Amino acid sequence: RLMRKRLIILSVLALFVAGASAQQDTLKYRISLRDKAATVYSLERPEQFLSEKAIARRQKQNLAIDSTDLPVCRKYIDEIRRQGVNIVVAGKWENFVTVSCNDSTLINRIAALPFVRTAEKVWTAPKMNEGTRVATRDSVINEPKIYTDSIYGPAITQIQLSNGDKLHDAGFKGKGMTIAVIDAGFHNLDKITAMRNIRVLGVKDFVNPQADLFAESSHGLSVLSCIGMNRPDIMTGTAPEASFWLLRSEDEYSEHLVEQDYWAAAVEFADSVGVDVLNTSLGYYAFDDKSKNYKYRDLDGRHALMSRQASHIADKGMVLVCSAGNSGMGAWKKITPPGDAENVLTVGAINKQAVLAPFSSIGNTADNRIKPDVVAVGEGADVIRTDGNQGKANGTSFSSPIMCGMVACLWQACPRLTAKELIELVRTSGDRADYPDNIYGYGVPDMWKAYNSYKQKK
Repeated sequence: RLMRKRLIILSVLALFVAGASAQQDTLKYRISLRDKAATVYSLERPEQFLSEKAIARRQKQNLAIDSTDLPVCRKYIDEIRRQGVNIVVAGKWENFVTVSCNDSTLINRIAALPFVRTAEKVWTAPKMNEGTRVATRDSVINEPKIYTDSIYGPAITQIQLSNGDKLHDAGFKGKGMTIAVIDAGFHNLDKITAMRNIRVLGVKDFVNPQADLFAESSHGLSVLSCIGMNRPDIMTGTAPEASFWLLRSEDEYSEHLVEQDYWAAAVEFADSVGVDVLNTSLGYYAFDDKSKNYKYRDLDGRHALMSRQASHIADKGMVLVCSAGNSGMGAWKKITPPGDAENVLTVGAINKQAVLAPFSSIGNTADNRIKPDVVAVGEGADVIRTDGNQGKANGTSFSSPIMCGMVACLWQACPRLTAKELIELVRTSGDRADYPDNIYGYGVPDMWKAYNSYKQKK
């Protein structure tokens, strides 16, 4: 059900997290700010506020460093903190600070500050009997089936449908590419022998920095396996030689807007550590507070914080690949934010015969852009489970990472492309590119065809 979750946005300024006191707070609010007028930084000296890797990526793609790159003003953050609240995260691209407290009257004081635009409640603590659970580990077996006929094992079809295996055969397996998997948890990853050689650069939890990412949800584990598996006798993923940052923004214990704040913070962190491609198999349209539920008209890429944040990603030189949603058989039916964002690849689900999975969410966006962008296997997708063995899984949660890995390999093969050019190349290689629709989008991309068209133009 992860696809239903709204994400909360956490910021690179997670160093402001107020530790244990914030954990006991029962309310969280997103404070949107009017400007960055009190900044101590200058766009002429980006090295003071952007990492080397973030600057290098922008320079390589001729992307301007602009005011969205400037940190949230420290003066504003300090003034907000002085009102008696704890800082949870801050997001610079959309210029907000998320705070926690127990007293909602403090928020009225904050809302009255001259630099504050709006204040919105984004989280209420679950009732005691709902929110208390101890993370227990699934048992590990570590006896996956051995395959001798293909290095991909059971996962052969899910890469062959898009000719991603031909990119691998040509030497493009994701080496040198960095992928962020922003998800809910990576249960037992540290205990699964078949996944030991996945190159994990680091992990970070934006929901609860004290939590154990490897004891939380199993969702991110299966998502990661689709991309990163690199055991030729067991399973090979779509980008087996890539490097990974594992980031948690999804709080499975409740469904609140704040997860989008965590997500925003995770994305900005990914920018800072030099990520190229991001996968997020998360999406939100219904919340515990029903008054926050989205409507179809909100799917314009600008309404949800997550969608606004996602729409910045290509402007920073990164590509976001996200799941379309699993609402095709329900009353909602439509894609879920951030899948409505501009300049992202939103991935629907098909089966291994390239027929649409009935649960796959459909488009278009409210402003009539084509969604989903493309489709990949998400019905009967092959994954690694928490016991360390192979298994099947259903959901656009898996079509997204299967596509994400191939996108990373394609970018490795076509290094001169900007993020937006890469997204366009993937779309135009789809088998429905001439007549895209709101069900399959541009269809099943042909990664080998995409690579060859790049070579011809070079």
